[in-house]
Order: sequence, then C-alpha cells, then structure tokens
Amino acid sequence: MSLNRFRSGPGRVDALRAAERTGHLDGFPAEQDAVLLDVRESYEWHTGHAPGAVHVPLSALAAGAPLPERVAGLPLVVVCRSGNRSRQAAELLVARGADAVDVIGGMRDWARLGLPVVDRCGESGTVT
Repeated sequence: MSLNRFRSGPGRVDALRAAERTGHLDGFPAEQDAVLLDVRESYEWHTGHAPGAVHVPLSALAAGAPLPERVAGLPLVVVCRSGNRSRQAAELLVARGADAVDVIGGMRDWARLGLPVVDRCGESGTVT
C-alpha cells in the first residue's frame, strides 16, 4: 500500500519526471500531459526559464490572481528556483481545485540535468 495515499496536499515530482510530464525531455515541444507553471518573480523568469512554461509569480497567486485561461483545468507541474515557493503555490492551487504537483529541487535541478533554459529573448538562459 502506498504511503502517498494517506498524504494530504499536492504531490511532488523531481525535475526529470517534471520534464517528462511537460514534454521537455525529448526536445520541446513534445507530447505532454501537464503544463509547467513557473512561480518565480519576473526578474528570475527573465533570466532563465523552461521554454513554453507559463509564468504566474507566487505573489500574484497568493493575492488571488487566476491562472491564464489557456491552462485553466489542465494538470500543472509547478516550479520555482529550489522547490520552496512551488510547494506553497501547488498547495494553494490544489486548495482551489487544480490538479497540481510541485518540482523538488526546482529550476536548479532542472538546469543541473541539462534541461533547456532560455532567457526572455529565447536565448540560452541561466537560473538565478
């Protein structure tokens, strides 16, 4: 019997599983079953994010901002720099009825695995 069955709150995935679910593993865009939602602040996002990720800062979500219509109702894989804010955002989203998991290790682990990171111009980015 899985212990996860008795856990409350959102699930957690590592960066590799996040890349699989969001279509980033075999080259983006690829088939995906979830949307990558980046909840870092704008200055972090502009420096480097996963291609095709949706950006809504945790501060905006906490203030009641809705998700963009194009992702409303879709499964979400929530990421931040290290996994702290994404955990908070995933909890908030699950409480609102969303299907959301957070990424353990965040964009730092994403970049460490050599997964794609682009800046606001679409060039090679960095995780700050």
